[in-house]
This record gives sequence, C-alpha cells and structure tokens, in this order.
Amino acid sequence: MKKLLLIAAIIFCSISTFAQDYKTHKVKQGETIESIAKQYLVTPFDIYALNPDAKTTLRPDMTLIIPTTRVKNDPIQEPVKEAVSFRKHKVKRKETLYSISKKYNVEIEDIKKYNTRLYSENLRKGDKIQIPKFKTIVSQVSLNNTIKKYTVLPKEGKWRVAYKFGITVPQLEALNPNLGEVLQPGQQVNVPNISNKEEKLVEESFSYYTVLKSEGFMALERKLGVNQKQLESLNPGLKESGLKLGMVLKVPADVKVATNVKDIENTNLSSNLKNLSAKKIALMLPYRTNRIDVDSVQEAKKAIRKDAMLSISLDFHAGALMAIDSAKRLGISTHLKVFDTRNQSTQISNILNQNDFSNYDAVIGPLMPKNLDRVASDLKRDNIPVISPFSMPVNLYDNVFQSVPSSELLEDTIINFVKSDSLPRHTIIISDSKHKRISDKLKAQFPDAQQIYSRKNKKNQEAYFVYQTDLEYIFKNGKNIVFLETDNEGLASNVISIINGLISNGKEIILMTTDKNKAFDGREISNYHLSNLKFHYPSVNKTADIGSSRNAFIKAYRREYNVSPNKYAVRGFDLTLDLLLRLASEDDLYKASNSDVETEYVENKFRYTKKMFGGFYNEAVYVVKYDNLIIVEAK
Repeated sequence: MKKLLLIAAIIFCSISTFAQDYKTHKVKQGETIESIAKQYLVTPFDIYALNPDAKTTLRPDMTLIIPTTRVKNDPIQEPVKEAVSFRKHKVKRKETLYSISKKYNVEIEDIKKYNTRLYSENLRKGDKIQIPKFKTIVSQVSLNNTIKKYTVLPKEGKWRVAYKFGITVPQLEALNPNLGEVLQPGQQVNVPNISNKEEKLVEESFSYYTVLKSEGFMALERKLGVNQKQLESLNPGLKESGLKLGMVLKVPADVKVATNVKDIENTNLSSNLKNLSAKKIALMLPYRTNRIDVDSVQEAKKAIRKDAMLSISLDFHAGALMAIDSAKRLGISTHLKVFDTRNQSTQISNILNQNDFSNYDAVIGPLMPKNLDRVASDLKRDNIPVISPFSMPVNLYDNVFQSVPSSELLEDTIINFVKSDSLPRHTIIISDSKHKRISDKLKAQFPDAQQIYSRKNKKNQEAYFVYQTDLEYIFKNGKNIVFLETDNEGLASNVISIINGLISNGKEIILMTTDKNKAFDGREISNYHLSNLKFHYPSVNKTADIGSSRNAFIKAYRREYNVSPNKYAVRGFDLTLDLLLRLASEDDLYKASNSDVETEYVENKFRYTKKMFGGFYNEAVYVVKYDNLIIVEAK
C-alpha cells in the first residue's frame, strides 16, 4: 500500500510540471468511478491506471488524478437562436401544438416559451398565440466539458457513433438530450473531443453488440456464444473496465442473437419475492367514456355492446384488477391509475402533459400502436417501461415491452416444432399466390416438400381452389404434413374438405399453418375435419378450460362478474400479474426480464428477450392442436 501511495505521489509531483496533461478530482459522496469517468469523458481504465487504490477503495474527499491528454479544448462555433419578430396565429378546430409547430417549423417548447399560459393550460379553438421568428447567431464557444460537434455519416446509428468515440449509448444520449431515436446523415451531435487518431474504426468484418442492463459475461455467452476471454481479446480495455450498460462490444461476424431460445423450465416468481415496495402502475386504454351517457344504464349497456374498444378495455381492466388482488395476497401492494386515452392523439398529449410519470414502475398500454409509440417515446427519457398488451409497437424503443410474439416468431416456432420430430414424414405446402413468401420460406426449410398453388381462372386471376386430382396422388403411406397458407376462407374450406377425405388407414394427414387467421374459423370450415386432421398452429396463447372449476382465477372471475372470462379478461389478468411478480422479484422490470425467465399463467406465457438495438419482445409461443374437438397444447 505504501508503495502504491508513493508511486501515486511521484506521479502527482511529475504531472505538476505538465499541468496541461492532467487534472485532479476530489471524490464526492455517492460518486463512482463510472460516474467520474463519464463526467470527464475518459474510461474507468484511464482513471485506474493513475489511481490503482481506487480499484479497492473509493471514499469521499479522496483525490483522483484525471488524464486530459485526449482532450482538445479548441473553441468551436455554436449556433444560438434569437427571436427577432412574431407572427399571430388563431387556433383552428383540431389544431394541436404539434401541428402548429410543424406548420411554422418551430419547436413546441419555443411556442410555449412565448405563450407561457400554455405551460399550465391546454390549447383551445380560437386562442390567439404568437409564433416566434428566429435568426441564427453563430458564436465562438470554448468547451470546458471536453465535447465537440460531430457530423453523422450515412448508415451511422447511435451505436456506431458511441463505439467510434469510446463511450456508451446512454452517454451519447446524455450528451445530446434531444437526440432522436434514429440518427440522420448530416445531423450534428455532441461527442467526446478526442483526436481523430483515437477514434475507433467500425470494421464491417465484425458484428457489434450493445450490453444490456445487469448483463454479465455468462449471460452474453449464453446469448451470443462468445466467452469472456474472446470478448476481452476483441475489446481492449474491457478486462479492466468490465461490462457496462450501453457499452458497444465488437463480436465475431457470425454472432446472431437467437430468435428461438431453447425450451426452459417455467419460473415461479412468487417463490422469490424480495422487492415488496408498493408498485405504481398506469393503465392507458381507450374507454371513450366521453361518448357514454352514464346516467342511462340502457345506453351504457348499448355502448358496451356496440363499441369494440370499450368492451375490450373493460374486459382487460377487469382481469387486471383481479391480478392486483392476487398479487396483494402475496404481499404486493399496487397503486393503479387508470387513464382514458379515448384513442385520440390529443388526449394522449393531455395525459402526458398533465401527469408526472417519472416515478411509475410501468405503464400498460395504450392499445393502438401509434398511441403507444407516442407514450413510449415521451417516457423514454425517464426509462419508464411501457408494455404493449395486444399490438405490435411501431418502434421497439429501449423501454418498450412487446408482450405479443411477432408473426415471424410464430412461423419459426411451428417450423422448429416439425423439425424436432425425427420420424419420417412427407411435406406438402399449399398456398395462394398472396402467401408465396411463406410458401418459399417453408420450401427452404423443407427442401423435399411439394409446393402447390391455388388455381387461376381464365383471366389468370386467383380462383382460390384446387382440384381433388391436384392432391389425390401426392400423399404417401405414413405421416404427411400439410402446410396450408391462406387467409381466404374459400381456399381453406376447399383444401380441408379434400384432404380430410383422403385420410386412410395407411396415410396419416396432419394439417398445419404458420398463421391461424379468420379463414380457418369460417362457417364453411368443419371443426370435425380440423379435429380429424389434428390441425396444428402456433399461438400467442393456449385456450384455458373455461368450464373447469379448478382454476382459481376462473372461479374468482365467475364469482365477481357472474360470467366466464373471455380472452381479453384472461390477458389482462396474466399480463398484469406477470408484471407485478417481475417487479417484486427484482429492482425493476429490466432486471426481471432476463431471457432465462419464462412465466406461465392461465392462457399466456412470457419470456422476454432484449433486441440488440431496441426494447424487449416476448418469445414464448405455444403450438396448439385440435384433439377430439378440443384445442390443447401440442407437446
């Protein structure tokens, strides 16, 4: 220890002669090496190299030597806006601050700045507001915080810029508070003011991966197939600094994050609850209560029957309330705040402007993708998780949880299900021309398969049928797998009827599809035929036995509402209970959403995986089948 102190003292004396190369920092309460490194835009390794004691001890008032040799403090030109005049604008019906800002090409904040009442009041039709006109003044600014301007090149995203300048993606975002989700060529961003020779080169012969929250070397090895030693050899300095959130790592070119993780045992989160602080949850759904006459019971009932969004919202809400009650019995208390989005962008803006969500644990909804995108984008700055309950998000931001598996994942799941069966089989792919993409994908996965397309009429238009002779002689003794890819009820009915009649003692025919849509539920489709054909398909959820009296949720729901729960109520229960249990099992939802954790409830299961440059998506998919007129999970 004395030797280390002596060396540090020698270094300190030496650098006093070269003050331009180093500076000192007195450690404050709560600071870490990472936060100090971020402050001076150096790496933790740089600090440890000059302050070896800091590896084991970091205490308040401790003096650290901070290298500044990488920094250039040359003045740069910084544009400053100055309002020189104003134009008057009378607010029209349906106009919003957003539409006005786009019309005049000014920021919303600039409009509010010169119309201060808009900070506390909503914009109304007939309001007269002033719109600033700016001139841009370019001034010389000397940067003491070691940043410079960098012009984004074509095809450069956040991770490329972060890697290039040796910082993490969160650090890049911290340097640029108003940075959008996608960087545009020619856009100027703040970056560390290092010399050109110190910029890292992004090599196209390698892949790159952004480290997630709480992700360690073991998790990376499971996900990427690259061990710690390999990562450290590809990323100099990683051994000393360790893995950090948002750090961009160089990885081998053939690394690909798997979209189909191997089957894992379901995790019972209720047996490992360690964070029992009250959870603050927001529920944003399109109830559209402003359209309902609440004073008339008959009118309210009529509205519920006619308004699909209202009906779905109420069912989901009912299931969520029962999940909160179930969590309460486990010791998890919940503060739930419900917002009516009315399925209107203006109402979404009002909700976001009038409420502080910075201390919420999570937000469920909104229902529609464009509204969810608006909320997720706004709450991203506070890193508040936003869960999409039913739809595919427009953008999978870092804080978005896509709870419904994607169509691509559904396709891959049924393909892998068939491949996992080692018994001999004969495969036939039947589709219309609209579904040629998936037909070709199946052909690529099953090269020996026969492809058959629906017939065309005399005008060469899709006729949506096949002749019995098209199928009569293609089936072989043993197992025959038929993939039927269509969303046309006529073709589905035609094919199902024909192949059902071709089943014989020596020929087993199993019907499958990658997309079970409304065509398979049509009036002309026989459930008896589907059951005979053991119809298999991938599904977001399995069908619970609603007639069962053993399921506690179903029993409680019937007792409370005097009806059996539909799929939306079950979804509300499953998703909300999963959210609360995850929040109670870890410090936050991000830590509780490791891909090793798979949960299953009444009809739904959840296994979240982080997209390489984005949010979380659920990759837990069921394969179900018709069995004696009942839909069951296929094993």
